[in-house]
Amino acid sequence: MKTCRYSTIWMGPISLLWTQKNGEHWCAGRIDIRGNTESEHGDEIGLPMMLAEDWNRLSHWLNSYKTVDPVTLDVLLEAYYNDGYAEIRWWKKK
Repeated sequence: MKTCRYSTIWMGPISLLWTQKNGEHWCAGRIDIRGNTESEHGDEIGLPMMLAEDWNRLSHWLNSYKTVDPVTLDVLLEAYYNDGYAEIRWWKKK
């Protein structure tokens, strides 16, 4: 049976001015979905900015997470939290 595999792709923050103002400990990007998707290139889910520590933990967890069909970010996060991981600390504009 074909499955979906998930992995994070880091895309920022890139701006030096932003990191000087907010610190370097933030990550944002997307989750790539490969395998059983309608597109031959896979699907992707936008991933909002979060603390780098949480990004790393989520990325590690995603490396072994598989589903039969692609799922949404909400479904991924529910499974992540159900596996006992702490709430992700999302960036909020000051």
